[in-house]
Amino acid sequence: MAKYKGGCQCGAVVFEISGDLGKASICHCRMCQKAFGNFYAPLVSVALESLNYTKEKPKYFQSSNLVKRGFCGNCGTPLTYEAPDGIAIAIGAFDRPNEIVPTIQFGTESKIIYVDELHNLPQRDTMDDVEDAPFLNQIISYQRADGD
Repeated sequence: MAKYKGGCQCGAVVFEISGDLGKASICHCRMCQKAFGNFYAPLVSVALESLNYTKEKPKYFQSSNLVKRGFCGNCGTPLTYEAPDGIAIAIGAFDRPNEIVPTIQFGTESKIIYVDELHNLPQRDTMDDVEDAPFLNQIISYQRADGD
C-alpha cells in the first residue's frame, strides 16, 4: 500500500496518507490564488479515510458557502481544500512533491497571463545568489525537514 507524508513549514501539522492518491491538478481560480498567495494552487485529492494527522489538525477558513481551506495556525502554510466532493491536499506540502504530477488545470479563466512562460525565465540555484545576497551563507532553517 502506498504511503505519503507531509506537513506544514513549522511542523505543527503533519499528515500521513495510506493508499493511492487521487487526481492531481492545478487551480488558477482567484479564490485559490488568494488562498495560496500564489499564481495557482497545486492540489491532489485524497480519500478522507486515508488521511491521518499525526500532530495538530489544521485550522480552517470558510472561503465560500461550500468550501473551507485548512492551514497551519502557527506558520500559515496552506494545506487543504475541502468541498462537498472531497478533500485535496497542497502538493507542495508533501515530503516528495516530485512524485505527484498534475494532470489537469482548472479555473483557467483567471490564469495569470505569464504563467505559461515561467519556464523561459533565467534559472539559478539558491546558492548561486550568494554574491547578491551574502546572508544566504548564514541561514539556519527552522522548517520541518522532509520525512520528519
